Amino acid sequence: MEIKIENIEHLASAARKFVDEMGENRVFAFYGKMGAGKTTFIKAICEAMGVKDVVASPTFAIVNEYADAEGQPVYHFDFYRIKNLREAYDIGCEEYFYSGYPCFIEWPEMVEELLPEDVVSVRIEVSENEERTVFVG
Repeated sequence: MEIKIENIEHLASAARKFVDEMGENRVFAFYGKMGAGKTTFIKAICEAMGVKDVVASPTFAIVNEYADAEGQPVYHFDFYRIKNLREAYDIGCEEYFYSGYPCFIEWPEMVEELLPEDVVSVRIEVSENEERTVFVG
């Protein structure tokens, strides 16, 4: 699947399309350069899922937990700052990944060997005119 985000006004509809297409998938690995919009898109996805909490990058906490419209957990990871896999093990990331609840992962490159086999790759690319294209799958 490919989702175009021409500008910030298209962000909510792009996130809604992503959520509508999630299906039974629960673990999503977001790839993209620094500033590509990973956190911004995850925030919009969470809002489309009915999250009322303030969604922010868990850069220092590594993982943030939110509640969706039904009160079910939604997990948001940022592995940018981890130095080794031990840190990911220490927070129990595998328990989150196999919980059955949505997990949105920024900087998955740092923990790729811990990701489930059915992880969905989400790549965000920025064009010269600042449009974003999200490639899912």
